[in-house]
Amino acid sequence: MPSSVIVVGAGVVGCTIAYGLAKTGARVQVLETRAPGQGASRASAGILAPYIEGHDQTLRELGARSLAMYDTFVDQLRIDSGQDIVYQRTGTFEMAFSDADLRRLNARTALLQSERIDFAAWLQMGFHNIEPLASSRALAALHIPMHGFVGVTSLTLAAALAAEKFGAQFMNDVGAIRISPLPGSRVSVQTAASRWDADRVVLAAGSWSSQIAVQDADRVPVTPIRGQLIQLQSKPGDIRRVLWGPNGYLVPWPDGSILVGATLEDVGFDESHTPEAVQQLRAAAAELVPSLAQAQVIDVRTGLRPRGPDDLPILGPSRAVPGLIYATAHYRNGVLLAPLTAHLISQLLLGSMSDPALRDLDPARHGRM
Repeated sequence: MPSSVIVVGAGVVGCTIAYGLAKTGARVQVLETRAPGQGASRASAGILAPYIEGHDQTLRELGARSLAMYDTFVDQLRIDSGQDIVYQRTGTFEMAFSDADLRRLNARTALLQSERIDFAAWLQMGFHNIEPLASSRALAALHIPMHGFVGVTSLTLAAALAAEKFGAQFMNDVGAIRISPLPGSRVSVQTAASRWDADRVVLAAGSWSSQIAVQDADRVPVTPIRGQLIQLQSKPGDIRRVLWGPNGYLVPWPDGSILVGATLEDVGFDESHTPEAVQQLRAAAAELVPSLAQAQVIDVRTGLRPRGPDDLPILGPSRAVPGLIYATAHYRNGVLLAPLTAHLISQLLLGSMSDPALRDLDPARHGRM
């Protein structure tokens, strides 16, 4: 393991990487323009659902592998940080309202059967003992028990705190603008006011990765996609698990608050929220649970999700700058893939390229990286 590592970015991916590296004894510095978890991570509902979000085989396999790591990862992070983390594996409950929705559920059911994943499916009205408040307009529903959700802010802050306990230093208000090679395979990170050097650098800046110049390399092909979600207030226990529909999803927290998401908007680096999105998300919530039509909106959150050309993360060593490792473009799955990403980065810094996931995520598939 290199003795010094700079992690650029303090979202959920950057913080979990920093935690994993600091725990091995590496001297870790994290550079970020704002406090940990205040970018896209704050606007994530934290859904852990590879068999819904995994729209192709590679992403589904990566997600399932990372989800299998989550129980141990959260348990150990709770111990190392001394912090509680909201985390439930009560499953997802996907609802169909049209013939197209039914075809999608049937295809998902066939996939689950082929991969021997536990599930339960119900036709209309057969699921109301499972989710009593779910809309009676739904034609069918599919429950995947292995799925769940995690409180992203609590996870990210716990990872940052644990990393600090193992010696990591977090530098806020420090934005990287250029990464360059140095003699001896060391790497330089230049900011507006200073320069930082280390044995290795991990670029985990999410949507802002494209704004950081890497010497002799192509621009990181990441597009910011704005996601807006709202937080409603309900009663604890009214909704028992993540509900998913054609126009949005609901995540029920233990305190009765409900996260409703999420929009997908290509608007550049605009992080503002809009009344139109709030109205759209309220309608999506009421479609799934009619009683939420009158629920109070207590918060609106926005974040920029980093989307790569093929919706897969860009993760692996740079060909242009020896000592630089990319860990970006996680798009909608940064939270789900955080444990696996941290593991892969640790393996890379130990000199191992043997993990088959690295072939699928190789930055070189997008040019000179």
